[in-house]
Amino acid sequence: MEFSTPTSLPNYQVKATYNDKILLLGSCFVENIGKKLDESKFQVCVNPFGTLYNPCSVASSIQTLLDRKIYKPSDLFKHGGCFHSFDHHSRFSSVDEEDCLRLINRQMSFASDYITNAKFLFVTFGSAYIYRLKENNRIVANCHKLPDRQFIREILTVEGITELWSELIQKLRMINPDLRILFTVSPIRHLKDGAHGNQISKATLILAVQQLMERHPESADYFPAYEIMLDELRDYRFYAEDMVHPSNQAIQYIWNQFVSCFMTSDTKEIMHQWEEIQKAMNHKPFQPESEAYQKFILQTMLKIEQITKKIPSFDTQNELKALKSKLK
Repeated sequence: MEFSTPTSLPNYQVKATYNDKILLLGSCFVENIGKKLDESKFQVCVNPFGTLYNPCSVASSIQTLLDRKIYKPSDLFKHGGCFHSFDHHSRFSSVDEEDCLRLINRQMSFASDYITNAKFLFVTFGSAYIYRLKENNRIVANCHKLPDRQFIREILTVEGITELWSELIQKLRMINPDLRILFTVSPIRHLKDGAHGNQISKATLILAVQQLMERHPESADYFPAYEIMLDELRDYRFYAEDMVHPSNQAIQYIWNQFVSCFMTSDTKEIMHQWEEIQKAMNHKPFQPESEAYQKFILQTMLKIEQITKKIPSFDTQNELKALKSKLK
């Protein structure tokens, strides 16, 4: 008996390996996938602007990286005792102006280099609703809890998103011809828009992504995270306590589906080996000073070194340091 509707997974023409750099931008679902990739030791750059929700802000962030912008004091504003940027999430905010700019520009420098030689750009759209600052009509990525009266709220159109991103994809192709863009629509519900408003927003995003894939089949793909959550995991037990975000179990399931269709077979084998090593490192012995456990540590270190020889990009310094500290 089937108790869910299986989602058909894509058969990507180009799949990821450990040699590929991956840039991830968008909603907090990107944070979940980015964390999993980082834990698996892929080369990743995750949300250098912090969490971004709407397609305009994600596109603007990419253009900013391409322009190699350096943020100055004039790009910040002060509210609630902290300095903020309308382009960035509040995790970049600070009570000190120089500290805020340092946090922002350090990420800008790294991500600007990253986007020119990344193999994959992973983009997750969260909402089609945008907020414009009334004083200059500028679309902001984050309102930073400023009063609602300072903003105009509106919803993007399918055509508007498609035209904006189609032009951006062409720019990216000129700079990085081999770049593959993997679009997703976040399964996280935006209930502040209302149940109906959330559905309109998600439908707008899905239609826009479909048009982009049809216009740019050589560059754009789609991963059905939204569909997996709604169809395969159609049960509130797969949601966190807020009934909005996916639970850890749901995130793990979507991650497994992602890996199954996005990674090469050799890459999946390396990932499996690394998972076994992580389990070994998390093992808590009854007798840490025993000869058997000391031998176990040396064997684990040897396995790490063998993987590092295969995949030079693997950064295992912290793991090796932790294991060496347990040697007697």
